[in-house]
Amino acid sequence: MAEDVNTAGAETMRVIAGQARGTRLRTLRGRRTRPTSDRVRESLFNILGTRVQDAEMLDLFAGTGSVGVEALSRGARRAVFVEIDGCAAQIIRQNLLHTRQAERAEVRVQHALAAVRQLARQGQRFSLIFLDPPYDRDWPALTLRVLAEAGILSAGGIIVVEHGRRETVPAQVEDIELTRQNTYGDSALSFYQLGRPSELREEDRDAGCHLPGEL
Repeated sequence: MAEDVNTAGAETMRVIAGQARGTRLRTLRGRRTRPTSDRVRESLFNILGTRVQDAEMLDLFAGTGSVGVEALSRGARRAVFVEIDGCAAQIIRQNLLHTRQAERAEVRVQHALAAVRQLARQGQRFSLIFLDPPYDRDWPALTLRVLAEAGILSAGGIIVVEHGRRETVPAQVEDIELTRQNTYGDSALSFYQLGRPSELREEDRDAGCHLPGEL
């Protein structure tokens, strides 16, 4: 049985942009969850830009769901939230209802790695995956490896890892490559991509092939 949410001890954040802009989000104080700060969240979505629109999103180690809710507000088609803490998952559901995004979301109270494997068995695919595991515990490399093995990231899809600034993350895991890294105080965002179609097209153009009409 999930424990009751102590709303009196909860901190609040806000949705930054989109349909639910300005709506307050509840978080939990003094628990294992560590909400992504407004500064990091705003930078994340500025970098992602229009890639969020119509995205199939997976929010792993979701905490109280601020990143996934923000994605839905900005036009993601749907979001699956995975959080092992039942009390935090209850807050995610409250935030989804409060922002009127619940119909396009699913909340799973489950270990992140087990959820990835189950989603793979179900044939689900995602174009945007965000993970914010506990800092300084080698979770980024392990989770990236499980994601690569599961094959749930769509071609051209993006994985974003929030981690401690001093943590070392892999440059590549199978076909998933590190393409960008930004730091914010003690935190960092690392961006990974599966396949890079635009680069492949550039290689084709440079291969010396003469297409019809090009002389």
